[in-house]
Amino acid sequence: MELDFVKLKEIKPVLSGYIRETQALLKLAPVPDDKTIHDVRVLMKKARAAMKLISSQIDEESFNRDYFTFREVGRITRLWRETSVHRRTLKELKKEYPEIFTLLGANEKLEALMKKPEVSELQAADLKEDLENIDEILNKAGFRVRFRNMNNFDPKALLNELDKTYNEVVDKYLVCRNNPKPVNLHKFRKRAKDFLYQLFFFRPLNPSVVKGLEKKLDLMTQNLGKFNDLAQLIGILEYKYSGLAGQPALDELILLIRDQQDRYLSKVWPTAYKVFCPGQKLVNLLGFRILMI
Repeated sequence: MELDFVKLKEIKPVLSGYIRETQALLKLAPVPDDKTIHDVRVLMKKARAAMKLISSQIDEESFNRDYFTFREVGRITRLWRETSVHRRTLKELKKEYPEIFTLLGANEKLEALMKKPEVSELQAADLKEDLENIDEILNKAGFRVRFRNMNNFDPKALLNELDKTYNEVVDKYLVCRNNPKPVNLHKFRKRAKDFLYQLFFFRPLNPSVVKGLEKKLDLMTQNLGKFNDLAQLIGILEYKYSGLAGQPALDELILLIRDQQDRYLSKVWPTAYKVFCPGQKLVNLLGFRILMI
């Protein structure tokens, strides 16, 4: 990179944008649809990643208030998402393997998961209360961000935080590559998403390289997410191979799910190795040397 004077993306307007967009999405309809829930959760993950990036340059109390606000929104919406994801995943499997579902016959647990639940009056009241709570706490967070001085962040300190996130991802990658349990892969995915969302603020340093890396990471984390969705489904089905006769169709369905998981992971590892191979330096990966404002 030829330039030695580059300004990073400003964090304050981006963070404020995440908050405003979340509030707007949740006001589109009385009951948020699956896409809205997904988009809201992504925005809150981006907001938390941004807070981590500036954590060393704001006081602990300010960090905690905003970070835990964004995490609370994620907590409230998590159950909404999980229910819809299980339903969508099962429907996709049924479409791909109809003969297996025919052999499974009447399975109460599968049928209950695939059926879109009716929203009762009590559930509607709880949902309304949750939405009002989310709007209120985001209003407060938006007010705090609006009046917080966020114009003098040290870019080198921001780069140090990005490097810290990168090294955390390297560690999680090594853990799950040596022991690819769902819980380890889930942790790797979460930290990789932090890194992906923090990279956005560093695009001006080397736009083509950073955007290319973001694209690779986005695809990698999507595949990890699909693996995780299938792992969660196996968990909610409470499947454990017993060695006893009596459920060959369910055993076969689980094998097909495992096969899909293997395919998703086969797309993850090559990218993960290139980006998070131990001993690699972040600045070399991103292709810049000097950061000055």
